Amino acid sequence: MLATMNDYDAAKKWVDRNVSVYNFDGGVNIKYVAVGNEPFLSSYNGSFINTTLPALQNIQKAINDAGFGDRIKATVPLNADVYNSPSSNQVPSAGRFRADISDIMTQMVNFFQQNNAPFTVNIYPFLSLYGNKDFPIDYAFFDGNSTPLMDNGIKYTNVFDANFDTLVSALKAAGVPDLPIVIGEVGWPTDGDINANTRYAQRFYNGLLPRLARKQGTPLRPNIDLDVYLFGLIDEDAKSIDPGNFERHWGIFRYDGQPKFAMDLSGQQPPSQLLVAAKDVKYMPEKWCVFNSSASDLDKLADNINYACTFSDCTSLGYGSSCNGLDANGNASYAFNMYFQAQGQKDMSCMFQGLAVITTQNQSTEQCSFIIQIDSPADFHASFHLFNLAMLLFTVVVLMF
Repeated sequence: MLATMNDYDAAKKWVDRNVSVYNFDGGVNIKYVAVGNEPFLSSYNGSFINTTLPALQNIQKAINDAGFGDRIKATVPLNADVYNSPSSNQVPSAGRFRADISDIMTQMVNFFQQNNAPFTVNIYPFLSLYGNKDFPIDYAFFDGNSTPLMDNGIKYTNVFDANFDTLVSALKAAGVPDLPIVIGEVGWPTDGDINANTRYAQRFYNGLLPRLARKQGTPLRPNIDLDVYLFGLIDEDAKSIDPGNFERHWGIFRYDGQPKFAMDLSGQQPPSQLLVAAKDVKYMPEKWCVFNSSASDLDKLADNINYACTFSDCTSLGYGSSCNGLDANGNASYAFNMYFQAQGQKDMSCMFQGLAVITTQNQSTEQCSFIIQIDSPADFHASFHLFNLAMLLFTVVVLMF
């Protein structure tokens, strides 16, 4: 779609359909239009280098021409891999934009400055930990237990500050030292990896939110009110897991609207904005689809588990995940039940060639939850996706992919 937006008429039509129509008194409070999402990831091998900036320019022009340019800004959410410090001097003050995109990044940040638009970056301390087995785990959090990184007399006690200030240095080197920065995504997953769990997620947010409330800023940009968007609200059970099984587990709420852990969004004492659980949630009957221990044709078991996991979410079974401790029968039961619940508990969805049976005995363990689907008067899949759409409408960012 970025290539399509290189044509101004197409960009204008997109803004008319996706921005102007919602921009009225009492409508959606749109602050930013995100043009693409992390288009310069190293793994994309430059696929979007030539189309992103023209698309950005056309979208902003279309917004301006629609009369909203003073309060709606086009930006490009970028992954933190667009900047780095040289291997010989890995400190924030040495931050520069990645060599292969330095020219296009310089043009882009100057465009942001000319239009009073922010630089948007997604910073994930979890990914620093996930991608490096030697990464000091305490450095991913904010409680000061890590060995600090020293940079010209500045002490960095967490990777968030160090990452942010590496960007600040890169912006300075590009000639826009005061360009505003928005954190487009930050969060911690709760399943799908040995370091993705509710304990670490709570520790991360309990450190991040009070810092934001204090308007503490970072060493190179102290005492500022950072604009930060948490990622995410609920889990996404159909999201690609190419980066890792954790990708489906960024939500701070369970699938049924229950908070995964206690969390105060105000970041202040006493707590004033605790997460509120969804009320009057109606579940389907208390029944589960599990492995049939009397089954004899076990040669078909692997194929049936694979089928169940292809059309549902089995990422909690992975190494270090919440259901990793189940035995072989438990693994099969978990897979079968996830499919069964995803299909709205239809009897035919618990066949698996005679390898499964429906039970009214909850198979959950202390660590591993065998879910019961939410009851819905309409088709589950349709209602599920509509629920996700409703959640998206609460955001102030319109994403254009």
